[in-house]
Amino acid sequence: MSTTNPSNLAELPQLDSDYTLTAEQTASYQKNGHILLKGIVTPDEMSFYEPLIEQTVRQHNNHTKPVEERDTYGKAFIQIGNLWKMNEGIERFVLARRFAKIAAELMGVDGVRIYHDQALFKEPGGGHTPWHQDQVYWPLETPHTITLWMPLVPISEEVGSMTFVDGSHTSGYMSRQFISDESHKTLGSYIEGKGLSKTNYGAMSAGDATFHAGWTLHSAPGNPTGTMREVMTIIYVADGVNTMANPDSSARESDLKSWFPGVKAGEPAVSPLNPLVYKK
Repeated sequence: MSTTNPSNLAELPQLDSDYTLTAEQTASYQKNGHILLKGIVTPDEMSFYEPLIEQTVRQHNNHTKPVEERDTYGKAFIQIGNLWKMNEGIERFVLARRFAKIAAELMGVDGVRIYHDQALFKEPGGGHTPWHQDQVYWPLETPHTITLWMPLVPISEEVGSMTFVDGSHTSGYMSRQFISDESHKTLGSYIEGKGLSKTNYGAMSAGDATFHAGWTLHSAPGNPTGTMREVMTIIYVADGVNTMANPDSSARESDLKSWFPGVKAGEPAVSPLNPLVYKK
């Protein structure tokens, strides 16, 4: 499984210490469906993990066409999933208690499991990420899902973080459209027509992170700079209160097979790929 020399694992920071949340931060997340938290990973800790993740993404990048020749989804990012199964060092990062405890506390649940991780590297000249809801892709019968989105390198305001529609997570399933030009147009018109408020957190340091709910509407700008926007995401689902939905699309059926092998609709969302990473 590992591409890391096991003798080096002892050098990696554990990432199991607590990151203290305030009651105001938890309330803000539950109201808006998103939040920015500063300095979850220290610069010293990131200096160990960024090279591991960057190298693994480079090794598994399957894009063969230049950015300008890809479709909208392909232009948006290099997307590699379940890196924690590829590298023992990245496994320590993805399964970190520190991150998982934050996820559980923001959602107000006792425990969380990993749904999966994803590296989302936006290349120089990479395109925008259209408006979408993540949970359109997920065969999960629960509102208790959350994504950690963490830059591994500093990102400038020009590249920026994601833009979130405040409170949109309370609306649930808003559109069946997947990430596309059409979803950007349709959902963008809906947002503007309703006059919905939006939040963009701008520049972020390596080790900062946003957290957003599975139903929170969001988008991200393109990358006009000459450097890679390196971002790692980890998706969590509440433990013990979730069941698998009957997949009603090819995307959800694919996710069910990929991330929950052997699990059927109506069963708990638990498989060897979904370890329990925090329990109160």
